[in-house]
Formats: sequence, structure tokens, C-alpha cells
Amino acid sequence: MIDVRLQLSVSDARRRFDLDIAFATDAPVVALYGPSGAGKSLTLQAMAGLLPVQAGHVRLNGRALLDSAAGINLPPEARGVGYLFQHYALFPHLSVRDNIAFGLTSWRRRLKADDAARVDELIASFGLAAMAASKPATLSGGQQQRVALARALACQPQVLLLDEPFAALHSALRRELRAELKRACTERGIPAVMVSHDVDDVIELADEALVFDGGRITEHLRADAHDLRERLG
Repeated sequence: MIDVRLQLSVSDARRRFDLDIAFATDAPVVALYGPSGAGKSLTLQAMAGLLPVQAGHVRLNGRALLDSAAGINLPPEARGVGYLFQHYALFPHLSVRDNIAFGLTSWRRRLKADDAARVDELIASFGLAAMAASKPATLSGGQQQRVALARALACQPQVLLLDEPFAALHSALRRELRAELKRACTERGIPAVMVSHDVDDVIELADEALVFDGGRITEHLRADAHDLRERLG
């Protein structure tokens, strides 16, 4: 169960944006859908602990990652969250293998045997064996996306947060990687919260859709391809 209640504000010299949202779901994949600037990515950042929150909570299967009333605010590395950024945020100086293993090696010089085995399994699972020693700049967009997803899964997260995971890819590759992402989540039993403004991403992947507008959730829709296309298209 993912249980989220968030209130926060971000501002600069010209504009202030207020986010005030709440949702609870046990759906395997939840899509945050809506136009740019509606608060979808801010929600992911707050869930991951990357953004300060004025009030609210984030709970995963009853475990509080954030509870402002109780004074709980776990740091990002303690939240058990895998985050796939929109532009992947791969380290350009590291190989594919080292990018995937990065979160497992931050505090020690060498991987433990079971961590190394997990990295090898992810490399094989995502078809990256032939390029394991390559740097990100030599990879296609789809290959970079696979590396970023494998890295997000390497730490065995409780939930995956996906910020526009297919935005940089052409349509044929988007279809292929949607299926790959769905398979990865299903096989590992990891729920996902996905930001998208593409109705096809929502229809193909999501079990529920939360419609964002102006920092609020205006609709909470169950997955049905015809109904979602009618409501969101």
C-alpha cells in the first residue's frame, strides 16, 4: 500500500506553486497524469525525500518514510526508493556495470558477492552484457534507459518512482520498453509510481491514474483502456 499526503510550496522571484495532494493505493502501477507544471514531478521528488515538505506523510506498506506530525523524515538513502530520472542521470565517467552498481558501492570499495550477483543478473535481464564495460555516451537512448532502470532496481527498492521514463524515445522503442518495464516490476513484485503526460503510457502500463492539475488531484481513475482514453484523451 502506498499512502501519500503532501503539502509543499516552491517559489522563485516571479512565481509560487502550491502542491496539496493525497492518495492511497495498492495498485501495481500508478500513473500521475497531467500537463507540464501540474505538480507530478514535485510529488515524486517529495516521496523520494529530495524536496522539503511543509506537512504530510509518505507510507509504504505501513512504514513511514515521512510523517511531519510524528517528526519522521528519513533521508533519501534510507527510504528504499528506486528513482528513474527523466534524463536518466547516468554517470558519464562510469561503465554500464559501475553505473548499475553505484548505489551498492557508495560506502565500500568492493561489491559483496550477493550484490555482484544481483548486478550480473540485472545486466543479463536487460540485455546489457555486450556493453557492460561501455560508457553511457556510446549507448543509444533505449540502452541508457535500460541501464537507468537496472540501477534503480539494484538496491531492491520497495517502490519505483519513474519520471517521464519514455519521454526521450521514439514510438516503436517506447512500446518495447513499456513491456520491459511492466515485466521487470511484475517479476520483482515492486510497485511503481510513474509520471507521464502521454495517454498511451498510462493505458499500456498503469492500473490506476491520478489526474493532476494546478497542484491538485482532480480525478482518480481505475485502469480501463477505453475509459482512460475517453477520459484522458
